[in-house]
Amino acid sequence: AAFGDGSVFVERFVERPRHIEVQIIGDGNGNVIHLWERDCSIQRRHQKVVEMAPAWSLPMELRAELHKYAVELTSKAKYKNAGTVEFLVDQENRPYFIEVNPRIQVEHTVTEEVTGIDVVQTQIRVAGGATFEEIGLIQENIQPRGVAIQCRVTTENPERDFAPDTGIISLYRHSAGAGIRMDGVGYTGLAITPYFDSMIVKYTARGSSFAETVARMKRVLIECRIRGVKTNIPFLLNVLTHPEFETGVVTTAFIDENPDLKKISESTWDFASDEQSDQRKVGAKERLIRYLANLAVNGHPPELGADAAKISKKHAPAMSSVLTLPKSASSAGGMRKILLEEGPKGYAKAVREHKGLLLMDTTWRDAHQSLLATRMRTKELERCAEYTNVALANAFSLEMWGGATFDVAMRFLHECPWERLESLREKAPDVPFQMLLRGANAVGYTNYPDNVVHKFCKQAHSSGIDIFRVFDSLNYMENLKLGVDAAGSAGGFVEGAMSYTGNVADPSKGKYNLEYYLKLSDELVNDMGVHSLAIKDMAGLLTPAATTMLVGALREQHPDTPIHVHTHDTPGSGVASMLAAAQAGADVVDVATDAMSGLTSQPSMGALVSMLRGTEQDTGIDKELMGPLNTYWENVRNMYLPFESGQLSGSSDIYENEIPGGQYTNLLFQSRQLGLTDKWPEIKNKYAQANMVLGDIPKVTPSSKVVGDLAQFMVSQNLDPEQVLDQAETLAFPESVVQYLRGEIGIPPGGFPEPLRTKVLSSRGLKGVEGRPGATLEDYDFDEAEKLLKDKYGSKFIDEKDVLSHALYPNVFSEWKEFEAVYGEVGKLPTDLFLNPMKEGDEVDFELKQGERVIVKLVSIAPAREDGTRQVAFEVNGERWFMPVTDQSVIENADVRRKASGPNEVGSPMPGVIVGLKVKEGNVVKEGDPLATLSAMKMETVIPATASGVVTHVAVNIGDKVEGDDLLVEIE
Repeated sequence: AAFGDGSVFVERFVERPRHIEVQIIGDGNGNVIHLWERDCSIQRRHQKVVEMAPAWSLPMELRAELHKYAVELTSKAKYKNAGTVEFLVDQENRPYFIEVNPRIQVEHTVTEEVTGIDVVQTQIRVAGGATFEEIGLIQENIQPRGVAIQCRVTTENPERDFAPDTGIISLYRHSAGAGIRMDGVGYTGLAITPYFDSMIVKYTARGSSFAETVARMKRVLIECRIRGVKTNIPFLLNVLTHPEFETGVVTTAFIDENPDLKKISESTWDFASDEQSDQRKVGAKERLIRYLANLAVNGHPPELGADAAKISKKHAPAMSSVLTLPKSASSAGGMRKILLEEGPKGYAKAVREHKGLLLMDTTWRDAHQSLLATRMRTKELERCAEYTNVALANAFSLEMWGGATFDVAMRFLHECPWERLESLREKAPDVPFQMLLRGANAVGYTNYPDNVVHKFCKQAHSSGIDIFRVFDSLNYMENLKLGVDAAGSAGGFVEGAMSYTGNVADPSKGKYNLEYYLKLSDELVNDMGVHSLAIKDMAGLLTPAATTMLVGALREQHPDTPIHVHTHDTPGSGVASMLAAAQAGADVVDVATDAMSGLTSQPSMGALVSMLRGTEQDTGIDKELMGPLNTYWENVRNMYLPFESGQLSGSSDIYENEIPGGQYTNLLFQSRQLGLTDKWPEIKNKYAQANMVLGDIPKVTPSSKVVGDLAQFMVSQNLDPEQVLDQAETLAFPESVVQYLRGEIGIPPGGFPEPLRTKVLSSRGLKGVEGRPGATLEDYDFDEAEKLLKDKYGSKFIDEKDVLSHALYPNVFSEWKEFEAVYGEVGKLPTDLFLNPMKEGDEVDFELKQGERVIVKLVSIAPAREDGTRQVAFEVNGERWFMPVTDQSVIENADVRRKASGPNEVGSPMPGVIVGLKVKEGNVVKEGDPLATLSAMKMETVIPATASGVVTHVAVNIGDKVEGDDLLVEIE
């Protein structure tokens, strides 16, 4: 009425319709022909995504009716040139006219494919005055041949509600083949900006039937390679493989009714090529190339601890070869056969009855943890695993897991520790696998709820661990008992370990005398029922005399229990001490293959095997087989030179400072990295002083860290023990020291040092922990954690072992997963490529998986742009790839916006241009209020406030270009 006309138009609501359109061509004189119809029902926000011609699943009578409507309508209007008459068809096949679209549509290609008529050329000729007769358009002769489907490939992220993505296309490879048409202009190196439509190419497939056409389209999308930006290809594959689509009958509500179509990270497809079966595999090679590009530009992060001066400039293909066995060598089941058949008790009995000395090889765990900062990758273990399985079939066990290997695998090597265990178990089935369990700390550095420790041990045993060496860093019985119970209930062979310190042969060494260890052994054997008893000498303090005394006394007190002796060769007396152990009645001693022995590692295996050969203590190890294995490890160790501490000789002053083997090399390496080489003797001296300040305690992870932290603190603050005690109320002690004094890792032998403990706790208002530190912790909710992780990473990519890893190391696990999302499974790269950055002109050849070799050449590294990025060009199997990498060395001076972080910072949801600002600094906003408007690829998005409060900072102006997650507004 306000416009002077009260007419009202009433539109009919059509529920779940199909969208059908008829392609027509008119000559302007009332003559109109139709080129049959298209089914455009698969839509998102009323925009077509997949189109099909003809609409074969509609009744022929309805199709003819639609043709008639379209022709009569446009004929009466004397329509000229190409156009589309569009309809909705309801569930009862009743059609409703929508509109006439007076132009050629994007989906015209499907019509051209089934009719053989070039619509674009026909329109041009009609516009030029040609008649239908001259063009050869006769309605009766126009018949659809087969079925055609078109898919629009866009640079959009389906999981972010199809937000446009931008960047450089690192690789672009078209698909082709019978019945395939491609319309697009993409190429490798193309910059996708936010200023144009996100469609980059459209594929049209044609076949004799719907099923054949769908199969061709799936193949095309599988084989198409667009890397470097997100695309909707996996979404399109989800559509094509959906059971409803496969019927040929879908409605405009199809995408809305099936939101899982957009969950591409979890999508799986049953394709012939396993490489294309899910999104992670689809982008696997791209992510690895991105890792190589980033390594070439930025090198390794400092926290990896690689000495840049020792990183090789060469790439040696031979270092990827597998150590092969002689044809005559084979295993008859090994010692593990006894353990599996007789169980833990039977195995203990067999060990006691065994003639000769049994060995445990630490090469796969403690040896490289002590010498190479635990940086040994799984690949090096896998390449010698089958050989080792035969060569050491007569060994008591292989120590290959636990300790620091668990978190380092994720933290620095970016590998799954569980996959390492299971892969090696498969390749070495005949030798018992042994792990180091830190009692109540499992494989961590803190206390965990009891159910975490129990579940961890159960999974470890299920994945392949046979023997659990359980210790506590303070020999605190309550912590030990939890570990022993958890390992035993899991079905494992439980080895109770006494952490050795002091010198039982020297009465002046105080509380760690023979009586102390005998009492400890009684509690382990008689009270806890361990299957074997271990002396865990972390620093190499066992002299031959002390070894003879301690092992002899233990053998007399526990005649039926296997005794296992562990030491480090730091002072150079390891072989002599292990010989003494064997002569005093030990059943098993720890050694390492020659190339990985000595210094802070274990004594030489070859030396003991040779010295005992032909004697009553003969080890049963074939020295002929050990030769190639030793050569293998010599070559491997050379490859890991960047992680060597630089220690060139043994150190007998270990008897005074008592620094554990692995910590010794770490402290030495750190001192050199900090330019404190001349301070190394002082650091060792302060370590001994710190130990006495803390009450003279056993030193092994985590207690060794407490002593080490205090020692470094004393060096940096130039403190002596008296000053530490005098200033205890005011000194800013390392957190680990305060936690120890609270009792967070247990109670040390003889109790806590006083008055140091009282001073530290009272000055900070802290109370000591009563009893076992983890006893009061509530059970960990594994079900809730699994749900959260699956929601975050996708249910397909999270299993029980991932949940356990997260329970033990939540931050490390999350960082590993974030790394993997960007750089992929770098564990598949050969070690020389993982460690050594490529340089321009380098070409490497490696096997990505069995039967698939990859040749990678680094062509060029471009100068840094204003935003700090460099374009790294590769040739991958002869195909050019471009990979943009941010150069961290210039990033501080580059024009790069800060990323939003935290709940009060609002970031851009996608790359684009700021076209509107709704707020200024000082404005009061409510959650959901509009802050800014972002334009990207013909789409404007309003950015809402994420919290209520006052706008304290606006980081952008109208016209500014922003990237995803760039900071826009801060709200307080």
